[in-house]
Amino acid sequence: MKVLVSVKRVIDYNVKVRVKADGTGVETANVKMSMNPFDEIAMEEAVRLKEAGVATEIIAISCGAQACQETLRTALAIGADRAILVESNEELQPLAVAKILKSICQKESPQLVILGKQAIDDDSNQTGQMLAALLGWPQATFASKLKVEKDKAVVTREVDGGLETVSIRLPAIVTSDLRLNEPRYVTLPNIMKAKKKPLENLKPDALGVDIAPRLQTIKVVEPAKRKAGVRVPDAKALVDKLRNEAKVI
Repeated sequence: MKVLVSVKRVIDYNVKVRVKADGTGVETANVKMSMNPFDEIAMEEAVRLKEAGVATEIIAISCGAQACQETLRTALAIGADRAILVESNEELQPLAVAKILKSICQKESPQLVILGKQAIDDDSNQTGQMLAALLGWPQATFASKLKVEKDKAVVTREVDGGLETVSIRLPAIVTSDLRLNEPRYVTLPNIMKAKKKPLENLKPDALGVDIAPRLQTIKVVEPAKRKAGVRVPDAKALVDKLRNEAKVI
């Protein structure tokens, strides 16, 4: 079974994000970048499927600038067999990425596509759902447990009321949640092996995909700073502030 995993290059989750002075976006120059944590979980799950004898080949794909090769090399070091970079310096919105992934799926014919449920830079949580709609494939989002049984995938997903278990026919789309697994550390020998694994470079035009943005970002601003809290002497004063200042009761 062939598994396709989408990975995105984002600002590292340990870095404090700063807005550009002109408000056109966030500062990315000289900022540490890494693989989106949810995508790292998706890649780990694909590798575990291969180790269990379910998957036979893992393909990592990323869309973006030339620098995304670093993210793909990390995916190869985790355990992907080969990688595909769809190179573009244009802004890639979720719909454009979903169209690119659709084209790759039609070319590679994977039985399972695993994505992170969202990217930590825009928190859109859209690409997996859009890809499922474009392909007409079943989808299971926010997966906290995944089990593949012959031509079906049994997915336990987190919902507001607790856990929901769904069974979907393959080929299918699955998006990973934080509790799906804990990614392994990448070892030096695997990093060295990753340099020898194949990495294919494609352009959106070669795939016949229109990546023109549908949305325009007007302005990016930092969230308002929170005011310092105050101590209240007793419950009566607390109720008074909640009723008259916060107006929540």
